Amino acid sequence: MKIKEGFELQNVCGEYIVVPTGIDNVDYSKIISLNETAAYLWQNCCGGAFDIDTMVELLTKEYDVEESIAREDCEMIAARWTEMGLTEE
Repeated sequence: MKIKEGFELQNVCGEYIVVPTGIDNVDYSKIISLNETAAYLWQNCCGGAFDIDTMVELLTKEYDVEESIAREDCEMIAARWTEMGLTEE
């Protein structure tokens, strides 16, 4: 999967939000807020293809977390991003 073009992460007053850019993505009815961990994954996955294994590797290298817990979290984050239309195959 990869993050769709037309979305960028911004830090606004200490909050990480995904901002739509370009005419195709303009829908301000939802603000997509990411916690620090999800923002870290976004920053490191943006710009190329990634999968759950890539995300798990990123988390376990950056944070003191067990692989099984990191995998559960990454699966949930990836599913949420897909549900919100932020990713594509």
